[in-house]
Amino acid sequence: MVNRRLFRPSFQDVKEQIPTRPAHGPGPVPNKKPAPPETTHAENFYWVKQMQARTPMTIVMADGEVLRGTVEWYDRDCIKLTRVGNPNLLIFKQAIKYVYKEGEDANSPNGNHE
Repeated sequence: MVNRRLFRPSFQDVKEQIPTRPAHGPGPVPNKKPAPPETTHAENFYWVKQMQARTPMTIVMADGEVLRGTVEWYDRDCIKLTRVGNPNLLIFKQAIKYVYKEGEDANSPNGNHE
């Protein structure tokens, strides 16, 4: 008969093999996903595209006034609307209700004239 011994590692041997977890400070546990960016630059992309194409735009102001022209430039707070036969305007963005491309009916669900 063969004498077999059961080999059991000591607790210290097992403890050394287990990888240690990084300790977190006294704050919240960090998320696995990074937070979404605060700015997507979608507005910048939209205005640059309309300026480069010189797209005729309709701007409806908060008070209901409708302005038509092309956007020559923009910044964080305002846009410059170039108009034919009328003075050019510097419009504060906070006074704008909505903007759409000329020729698109704002009341139509698919944005086309019908």
